[in-house]
Amino acid sequence: MIKKDKTKTPAKDALRVLFCTPEVTPFSGTGGLGEVSGSLPAALNRLTEKNIDCRVISPLYGSISQEYRKDMEFLGYKDIPVSWRSKYMGVFSLRRGGVTYYFIDNEEYFKRDGQYGFYDDCERYAFFSRAVFESIDFTGFIPDIIHANDWQTALVPVYQDAIYHRRFLSTIFTIHNIEYQGYYGTEVIGDVIGLPAGADHLLEFNGGANLIKGGIDTANIVTTVSPTYADELSYPFFAYGLDGIVNSAKHKMTGILNGIDVKTYDPEHDKMIAATYSAADISGKSTCKKSMLREAGLPDDGAPLVSMISRLVPAKGIDLVRGTIEGMLSQADFKLIVLGTGNQEYEDFFRYLESKYPDKVRAFITFNSQLSHKLYSASDIFLMPSKTEPCGLSQMIAMRYGTVPVVRATGGLRDSVSDCTMGEGTGFVFENYDMSSFADALSRAISLYGNKKSWEALVRYDLKQDFSWNRSALEYMKLYERAAQK
Repeated sequence: MIKKDKTKTPAKDALRVLFCTPEVTPFSGTGGLGEVSGSLPAALNRLTEKNIDCRVISPLYGSISQEYRKDMEFLGYKDIPVSWRSKYMGVFSLRRGGVTYYFIDNEEYFKRDGQYGFYDDCERYAFFSRAVFESIDFTGFIPDIIHANDWQTALVPVYQDAIYHRRFLSTIFTIHNIEYQGYYGTEVIGDVIGLPAGADHLLEFNGGANLIKGGIDTANIVTTVSPTYADELSYPFFAYGLDGIVNSAKHKMTGILNGIDVKTYDPEHDKMIAATYSAADISGKSTCKKSMLREAGLPDDGAPLVSMISRLVPAKGIDLVRGTIEGMLSQADFKLIVLGTGNQEYEDFFRYLESKYPDKVRAFITFNSQLSHKLYSASDIFLMPSKTEPCGLSQMIAMRYGTVPVVRATGGLRDSVSDCTMGEGTGFVFENYDMSSFADALSRAISLYGNKKSWEALVRYDLKQDFSWNRSALEYMKLYERAAQK
């Protein structure tokens, strides 16, 4: 049962922000964007020293549970334009956890198995982006700022620029991962998106229509999910062809590091783990490790437990692991547990590794939230050797549980993990994307583990790190205040 929200209504003169997202936990989500959307608006509204009313708008997917639907209020409906089409739009609202959520209903577009990957995704999210504006008639919430997120909502600033022209409204567009751009043939500009004559150039790019390009060009402010990623997008390797567009928008671009939900990921109160613990008393962490090893069927012989919780795809640096880990297992004493799914060749590799080293390796080729909590709490060392990583949440979650990360210095990994080899730091960082650099970083971590006093000091230090949304919310608040002055 959902508890009734007792949060006070924001003052009438509050800065009004509409956070526009294709997914938001706990209602919907496929990854980090859903977690950001479920955490950042609530953190903003908790800033007692600031006067802000941040609300969220997202599609009403068919997968959203009845647990939430039963408490939604129906605000109204009308038909809205999607180019030459006229499509039904229903609007629902729900107040939960200090945040007002608006849900856009259209069963033709959103009552499906899954969220993305359909032939008509461009049309679905063009509809949703129009609904962001059209729903204001029913919500009565007139935003000072609309904050759009990723390619699915990149048309929001485009529509403001080309169609709606709402006075005193600023738009912010956040790039969570520029690899996914919403790239289609130019025919969608007239047939689906419905831009007025003379506005095609807002989306045209390299012979097609590129939604993220349009969002970058038309938004008043562009953000990314870490300062380093904002810098990296200037280079072709990271920008996936959009480096020229990014560089032309450098004057309005900034990077703000994401936070994590410190209530969901909390070793002091986590009911999914074998024992709770904190920086003041880390004894429960060893209990978690013993329990995990027992569950995995691995011997508890005092060796460090190394883990990886990841999508098994090239961007996550799996090639570095595949090229080095077998040799290291034959020479060093440690256990390895992998949790995740992805490319078949990577899944098969870790299954092979488990069969060859049954006393050292376990491969859980699945997605299991409860098992991930257990593994974060049980592990000594966490692997995240990503080739690219816009922000990354797993390294922060690992440190939240006192598990020391081994990461490559890219994107949010560089911004959130500092190397401890020469003294104070939170993990082991390597610069070059090559197997020897990764193997050296992991070897350094395993070596320090042998020094019990130093290792425990590092674990306690990581447990004290603040990766809550409070810090990030303050940075976004500064951005919103600047945007509202435009």
